Amino acid sequence: MATSEEIELRVESEDSARSAKRSVAAKRIGELAERRAAIAGELDDVERELGEVLVDSSAVIEIGELARFTDVDAADLTRWRENQLKSQKTGRAKRKKPTRASGPSGAPQQKPAALRAPSTDKAVVPEESPRVRDAAAKTPAGVS
Repeated sequence: MATSEEIELRVESEDSARSAKRSVAAKRIGELAERRAAIAGELDDVERELGEVLVDSSAVIEIGELARFTDVDAADLTRWRENQLKSQKTGRAKRKKPTRASGPSGAPQQKPAALRAPSTDKAVVPEESPRVRDAAAKTPAGVS
């Protein structure tokens, strides 16, 4: 049977090998993800530039002609042009729509109560709600 010291060394040995493999895998994934992000950024830039050229040249050459001349799919050319047009539209400031109150759409909107200055010459006694009066009337005397 292995001693406690031998067991500890075996566990450490196996853990260090696993740790090294995990570290290598994590580093490689990080490097590849970083590379992918850079390439995706470059692709976005190229697609944006394609869209700009397509929009700018639309007065002199049509998508169908470009597709025939360049062997680039017309659907791709159209997508790049449309994306550019959308980004130009969304670049402008939009007016904010008023927010809708929560609750069902048919529910009546309750207006906030107007604030009034408290009067100093009369004592204000809160009125009981009809529910409280009805409950008190139904409760037998001496029972709460």
